[in-house]
Amino acid sequence: MAMEQGSGFSFMKYGTAASFAMVLLAYWFRSPGESGLDNRLDTVLSSLLRAESKVGMNNARPRVAIGLGGCVDVIVDGVTLLNKIGLPPTGQPLHHDYIENADQLAQSFAYFFAPGAASERFVINDTLFSQLVEASRELPDNRWAIGGNAPVMAGRMATEGCDVLLGGSFSPDFADILSQHITVAGNVVEEPDIHLILEYPSGATWGQYTARRANRYIVHSDDHNPYLASLQDFEVKLQDFHPDLLVVGGLQMMDSFPFQRGEREALLSRLGSLLSSSSPRTGVHFEMASFVDEGLMGDLLRLILPHADSLGMNEQELPNLLSLLRGSNVTVLSDPNPRVATVLDQMRALYRLFNQRYRDANEDSRPLTRLHVHTLAFQAMIVTRGSQWKNTMSAVAKASLTANRHVCGSPDIDPSKARLIMDESFSVSSKEGSQRIPLEETRPVSCWDEEDYEICVAPVLVCTEVYQTAGGGDNISAAGLVLQI
Repeated sequence: MAMEQGSGFSFMKYGTAASFAMVLLAYWFRSPGESGLDNRLDTVLSSLLRAESKVGMNNARPRVAIGLGGCVDVIVDGVTLLNKIGLPPTGQPLHHDYIENADQLAQSFAYFFAPGAASERFVINDTLFSQLVEASRELPDNRWAIGGNAPVMAGRMATEGCDVLLGGSFSPDFADILSQHITVAGNVVEEPDIHLILEYPSGATWGQYTARRANRYIVHSDDHNPYLASLQDFEVKLQDFHPDLLVVGGLQMMDSFPFQRGEREALLSRLGSLLSSSSPRTGVHFEMASFVDEGLMGDLLRLILPHADSLGMNEQELPNLLSLLRGSNVTVLSDPNPRVATVLDQMRALYRLFNQRYRDANEDSRPLTRLHVHTLAFQAMIVTRGSQWKNTMSAVAKASLTANRHVCGSPDIDPSKARLIMDESFSVSSKEGSQRIPLEETRPVSCWDEEDYEICVAPVLVCTEVYQTAGGGDNISAAGLVLQI
């Protein structure tokens, strides 16, 4: 969830050309034993870059409104921080909806750390959270950044050529580094909320636990963003902004938060009314996150999601939402490295269930016409044929490339710092006898039609020298949307 101070918003300008140049350099300087693998990576990268560049912006900059919230992210190495505060590895990994004490923090961190699954938890113990913040300040490699789903997506979209209205509250120092193409709707705050991003690389160890993949565990004690503090200003400025796309994220701040009775529902009802009043010509995208509060999830299904025609999520959030739609409990932890066929089956089921709910609902809801799932190994999209969403193949390629650019922390993609972990071929479904599609290096994005929608799948050049994982989903989702509005 991070957008670093000083990183600016123009670094992507020459990224595509530089990446092509890096492919050529890699060709000349590779060792003979690496040529086969390098050739494959180089070809996939070149092909993805071509797919990304097939379409571009119109002369006019798309107008995107994004809310709600904002914070300061403090990014640290998770294991180093826990060692710093003297928290030993637990022998009992456990899921907790929220964190009350150090033992629960250790149990929760271990639960998600070993499989390498992203998670975010509210810390109700102010003393514990203050201790974590102070210890983070003392770590030599800590980094501070603008955080929150909305600001990070806004930064990416401004970088990619959009004019953005951002609903959020920021301190003057952080507001000053926002792109000139971002207009803020929200109060200025002197002391923004801090979110701690506990990053860890693949293979990191904590006691007897070893992380299967790079990821992050996020903790916060945020008592402003759950109240959607910038909603009123955002609503007022939105009237004259006339966006092409309206994006909502950050509602996981409400997860397990101790609201007074009826407060959360009232806030979400107001946001739902704002979404329902948007023009039918304006696409509405909702970005999922780590939710464990079934009451909140129920409110989102009832008050917010019926007004969105596009959804973005990762491999943990997809089965979580699907389980709830099917009437089951929230799934706290799912396979962090799912197969393509499994994800596609889940996407089809989610698409059908949402649109069945739309057909059964009143006229105030929207059909789901776009679904984007981002995983470590691949990107997948379902887009309804004839809907307003365009350029799906190029959008999936761009999302894939953005995953590497963000995690490696560079607009230039270096094939020597990447690997493909997607299978050589994949089944389009887990059903017996399903078609298999080979991964073709010269045409790595596979697209095909089913029922009333198109499916596109692209491999990710997984970064092997991780700079950060936080904010990955927000950057990937935003980049995918840019070429489709």
